[in-house]
Amino acid sequence: MSDRIELRGLRCSAIVGVLPEERTRVQPLVFDLDLERSLSDAALRDDLTATTNYAEVLTLVERVTVDGEFLLLETLASRVGLAILAYDPEIEAVTVAVRKTRPPVAEDVDSVGVRCTLRRD
Repeated sequence: MSDRIELRGLRCSAIVGVLPEERTRVQPLVFDLDLERSLSDAALRDDLTATTNYAEVLTLVERVTVDGEFLLLETLASRVGLAILAYDPEIEAVTVAVRKTRPPVAEDVDSVGVRCTLRRD
């Protein structure tokens, strides 16, 4: 599949992490998402109902993130991917990248994160 919807730089704040300080305060996260699905019908018809509504996907990602209070970014990325696949059966695969922009480490690093791809069986 070469068609995809790309969503870049979704920012939200949530509780995620294993350190005690991460369990009591929200921290900034940034998501990049790739939704693999056919876009040909939507392109031909110029019709939102023939594609995935990315505004609804963004709201879904934020809700899963904020409501979850995850320990690991790996778990968060996987849960977001599963929710997106459940949201639209036309999505064949989803890649979720999530980064902490202020990770609790001593080194000078822009971000730490994970990326996972989930595909339908």
